[in-house]
Amino acid sequence: MTVSARASLRAWLRAPGSLSARLARHGRFEVQVLRQATAKLRAPERRALGTPRRGCTLVREVVLSVDGQALVWARSSLHKSALAGPWKALKGLGRRPLADLLYRDRRVRRSTLQPQRIAAHGPTRRHMARQWARATGQAAPRAMLWSRHSVFKRQGAQLRILELFHPDVAALAPYPGTRRPNWRTLAWGAREGWSRP
Repeated sequence: MTVSARASLRAWLRAPGSLSARLARHGRFEVQVLRQATAKLRAPERRALGTPRRGCTLVREVVLSVDGQALVWARSSLHKSALAGPWKALKGLGRRPLADLLYRDRRVRRSTLQPQRIAAHGPTRRHMARQWARATGQAAPRAMLWSRHSVFKRQGAQLRILELFHPDVAALAPYPGTRRPNWRTLAWGAREGWSRP
């Protein structure tokens, strides 16, 4: 990966607001739902959300594509009890992007974006690679390791989202039509704390 490509990928990892909206600026945007079902939380999700007092947890996994090219694998997780309350609209979301729920409600708050390089042979990477191959017919690139995660809160109920980026996303500008922000601007936008998404 070139220096400019690495810089572009870093910008994607820190870009605030809706990832779906940023991708949609580059072409025909599509959401492919791979799974939405009851499942066990992984350790990072348990740390972020806590163990539910009762009931189970729900996981939604999707691939985000632009003009037919798969670019992002995303996994959302929450306590299933939240589906009867603050996040009940998730049940009928279908192939619409999760952003339709997150960025149209002024009561939703978002934690700091946390970029992270996932373990190349860890459970998340292995699980993603199996789903990616079935969904796209192609193996996930070995360099597909950079991700970001954050937690959305609505009326006390939390929803964690992990987004894992294909290296080809670096060829796209996260801020099309504008001058790319400097790292001071990005650092300010990633300050610790909760804010409107």
